[in-house]
Formats: sequence, C-alpha cells, structure tokens
Amino acid sequence: MRPGCTPHCRPWAACSRCARARSAPTPTGWTDVTAITSSAPGKLFLLGEYAVLHGAPALLVAVDRRVTVTVVPAGSWRLHAQSIGIQHLDLDDEGQLPAALNAQTRSTLRLFDTVRAAVRAQAGGGPFEISIDSAELSRDGHKLGLGSSAAVASALTAALARASRLYLDRAALFTLAQSAHRAAQNGTGSGGDVAASVYGGLLSYAVGATPVPLQWPNDLTMLAVVTGEGSVTTDLVGRVNDFGAEHPLQHAQDVARLTRLAHTAQSALADRAEFLRLIDDYFTALARLDSHAEAGIVTARHRELRVVAQRAGGVFKTSGAGGGDVGLAFSASGLAAERLAAALTDAGASVVPLVLGAEGTRS
Repeated sequence: MRPGCTPHCRPWAACSRCARARSAPTPTGWTDVTAITSSAPGKLFLLGEYAVLHGAPALLVAVDRRVTVTVVPAGSWRLHAQSIGIQHLDLDDEGQLPAALNAQTRSTLRLFDTVRAAVRAQAGGGPFEISIDSAELSRDGHKLGLGSSAAVASALTAALARASRLYLDRAALFTLAQSAHRAAQNGTGSGGDVAASVYGGLLSYAVGATPVPLQWPNDLTMLAVVTGEGSVTTDLVGRVNDFGAEHPLQHAQDVARLTRLAHTAQSALADRAEFLRLIDDYFTALARLDSHAEAGIVTARHRELRVVAQRAGGVFKTSGAGGGDVGLAFSASGLAAERLAAALTDAGASVVPLVLGAEGTRS
C-alpha cells in the first residue's frame, strides 16, 4: 500500500496508487507467509436481472455477510469446506480433485477446481491447504441467494493468487475470478455478482464495462426477506433461454421492456419516489416474462409479500434470478421502514439482518 492510501480504498481501479502497489513485482526480501486469508462479500441484485444478460445495466449492492478463504503452504494439497460438507479432502499432486470422487461431490466442487486451475495457469504455486467458509451466506442449511458462489470465486481467487505471489489489482482480480466463475456455470451469468463481490459498495454494472460506484440514498431503506429455500440460478436462466429459443419474438419484447426500465435505474436513485415506482414496474415486467417463460422466477409467496408491502406503503420485488431466494422490500427510511418491517414480520416473513454497501474483496 502506498502513502496516502487506506485499506478501504474503493474501488481499487479508481485508486492508481493501490493498483500499482498490488500489481508491483515481489519486493526483495519478501519471505513466505504462513497463511493468507481473503474474504469477499455477498451481494443483492436490486434491479436489472435478466436484462443485464442482454447488455443492460444492473444495480447491485454488496452486503456484510462474507465468504472467508484461508490458504496455507503445506506438504500436499488439501481442502476443507465444512459449510458444504467437505472435510479434509486430499487432492492430487496438482491440486486437482481426486479421480475417485463421486459425481455429486465433484459437481459441488466444480467452482473450486476452476478457480484453482485458473490461478495455477498464471502463477503456479502450491501445494496448499485451503479452507473455505461460506456459512454466513446460508440459513438453516439453505443458501439465501446472496451470491455465495461469486463470493467464493472472488475470495478464493484472491487468496490463491496472493499465496502464489500473483499480485492483482481489482480489475485483474475481477477478470480472473469472473472467468473461473463463468466456466463453472457453463458459460451462464452476467458477472454482476462477481463484480459486487470484488469491488463492493453499490454498483451499476454492465457486461464488458467498468462498474460505476454509486451512493445509497439516505432516505431509502431496503429489507431482504426470506421467500423460500433457495433456487439454482442456472436452472432459472436456462428456462428463460429455452423460452427465448422457442418464442424469440415474445422473449425479445419481454427483455426489451426490462431493458428500458434498467437503463433508468441510476438516474432514478436521485428521487426516492421515482425509484420506488421503478422497482414496482420492474417486478411487474419480470412477472410478465415469467408468465410467458414459466421459469419459476416469481412465486406465490412473492405475490403475497408484494401485497403486504404495498399495504404498508412500500414496494417488493424478487432479487437476482428469483425463485426461492431472498426478496427485497423498499420504503422511505424512518417510520415508514419500521411499518414495513412490522408488516412483513406479521405476515410470517423473516427479514435477514444486513448492512448494505460492504467493502469488496480484501486480503
């Protein structure tokens, strides 16, 4: 870190001194580190879902629940990931998954393997003993829909790179983590969730562009609400893609409607009433897409919570791919937010305590 910078410079890409420091050659006299620990935040998609896959900007915010990865130089490769039931898994001499591993466990660890391969392709390194803790992004054994895979990709890439003496600025970290994350998801996904985990804060994100940092409005409150037992993003996106292949005209019309709304998100943040209307309009447009695609984006529980929020003076929408992941309820701050929270609780909804605008990946 250079004089004048702080550990919280954000985004790194905007701080040339931090970027140069992290991409500089290894200093003379640098000694082996016994352990490297990196962490990355979860995220929430506020607006732009599905449209972002077609070039529209999306609005995302990092949250204060984090994935933590620790990498320690060791005599052989070993993986611990107790949050997903992996304990003391011995890897081969290159850090690859053992050949005898069953198909289900291999699938669960596909992201780990793609990140490991991506970092080793650039820096070599190892052998390492690796621990991955993603428990904060789950509840009662179910993912909350806070982007745990993107946070794992970001934190694991950062930790392995640093342990291998590969120094990355934010942009390079995003590129490497997103490449591995996308490969693990068979080429699906926009990269917005990885961008939120790497850069942190509140972001406007579009594929192929540098994320734009934004400020959260002081008069706006958002609550994250449990709506089910989690969903698989690739399944939901796959169904929408199948719909697009079968009914390209209707799909194009539905996506165009979402895209027009997504392009107004950044300017709408300046006016709370306008932003709340936009959130409601976007949920309506998502529901319309879902009614045509029959993908399961919008559930009966989502519709119930929308009515609850409206009666309390707020608005509600799905987050990310939708399905059983968390939903989002918005209102004015202060007493209005307290009324909304009480109404959701009375309706049997569980509000997830979150701090918005969390710091991005750190080591």
